[in-house]
Amino acid sequence: MRQLKTLGSIVLMVCASAFTNNAMAQSGNSDQHLSQKEKSIIAIASTTGMGHLSDLKMQLHEGLDAGLTINEIKEVMVHLYAYCGFPRSIRGLQTFMEVVEERKAKGIEDELGPPASPINDKRSKYERGRDNLEKLTGVPQTGTQKGYAAFAPVIEVFLKEHLFADIFDRDVLTFAERELVTISVLSSIGGVEPMLYSHLTICLNLGLTPGQLNEFVEIIKATAGDKAAKNAQTVLNEVLKNK
Repeated sequence: MRQLKTLGSIVLMVCASAFTNNAMAQSGNSDQHLSQKEKSIIAIASTTGMGHLSDLKMQLHEGLDAGLTINEIKEVMVHLYAYCGFPRSIRGLQTFMEVVEERKAKGIEDELGPPASPINDKRSKYERGRDNLEKLTGVPQTGTQKGYAAFAPVIEVFLKEHLFADIFDRDVLTFAERELVTISVLSSIGGVEPMLYSHLTICLNLGLTPGQLNEFVEIIKATAGDKAAKNAQTVLNEVLKNK
């Protein structure tokens, strides 16, 4: 039977890790760790992506206690639908509604936090998405389309106009926080290692350290299990080797 783990136990596992794999030897600044809010974002995104709603309720409680606002957690749920679908996202939001009401009934008033700011940008959504993708990857988004983008050009338009413009332009979460959501979902659902490789690379481009990404893998081990963590670690090791 799958064991239920709260973020508190996850944090203990992260701290207790001996950093014995190859990537740990490349972890850089060992003094820089994921914040409690970042750890909660990872745990919430992972459990929502897998549909483990009983686990999610505890992660939501701990995320709010760690300082995440209601709007930040809503934004996590909205962001992850692009990677695991509307059904998981909506079930996550419904579970979050229950948690907020339970806490209100106990007299706990959680901070709502600011909503997304209006977007006042006269560029087309395609241009905005293209420029955001350049910021994320550090690679110019020019030239002839290749691979799936050439095979089905419409999906490349959808990605830039919707995912990287409509979603990434919302300022409730930073780019780095959004990428933590992304790699958490991709690691937990499995079978999408090429995409996980790309987004782990983006995480490094955005300033997350190898040590922080190894902490991420330890959280995935606690939320999604040994197999998911092993796969994520293998991909991370490859990213760090090639970086």
